[in-house]
Amino acid sequence: MQKRFLAAPLLAAILALGSAPAMADVAVSEAWVRATVPAQKATGAFMQLKSDADARLLSATSPVAGVVEIHEMVMDGAVMKMNAVPGLDLPAGRTVELAPGGYHVMLMDLKQQVKEGDEVPLTLTVENKDGSRATLEVKAAARPLNAPMKMHH
Repeated sequence: MQKRFLAAPLLAAILALGSAPAMADVAVSEAWVRATVPAQKATGAFMQLKSDADARLLSATSPVAGVVEIHEMVMDGAVMKMNAVPGLDLPAGRTVELAPGGYHVMLMDLKQQVKEGDEVPLTLTVENKDGSRATLEVKAAARPLNAPMKMHH
């Protein structure tokens, strides 16, 4: 009798977990930001994102910046332009690179100088295919001002 009593709640818990929406597991690697000079008000954050299920990077925040947006850099004729985007798709199993000259997280209205070696906290909001959302806490190391820029065409 005792065994049946314990088995029912265990079975209910297993069934409840099985019916919960599957959250995408997003791995973040090589996160960094470009250091700034004293009066500079903006910089970029870069990283690699890999999701095990289709998802979308919706937004980012950071206590070091008043405004944080997802941006892309694109060539318009002979001019490189930067535009805010409403989100960035993270296809299942594919690494999405946020890099200088391509997609990146733009930190604007900086509250202080970002110095080489600083660790900049970022919170990324990811939306799963079913509309559920999760946040990821990231620590991005500040690299030198002359960190190489990788151009995407």
